[in-house]
Amino acid sequence: MKIKETRDLTDDELRAKVRDFRQETFNLRRQQQAGQVEKPSRLKDLRRSIARAETVLRERALGIETKRKTGDAAAVATK
Repeated sequence: MKIKETRDLTDDELRAKVRDFRQETFNLRRQQQAGQVEKPSRLKDLRRSIARAETVLRERALGIETKRKTGDAAAVATK
């Protein structure tokens, strides 16, 4: 899940995603111990997705606005 997709979700949806990601991480670790993991890189992807979602939740809790890079913003800044 990319950061843009993460920011578009509501807080409840983000919490549900984090819970799902953690459950999937747990399952993949169990499979890894048994030597049955087909995509070991999925663990890394899940850790990063969890971090992204928790970062967005924390930013919202603190009221931090993030700047998004768009062509329109650059045009407005130069005027």
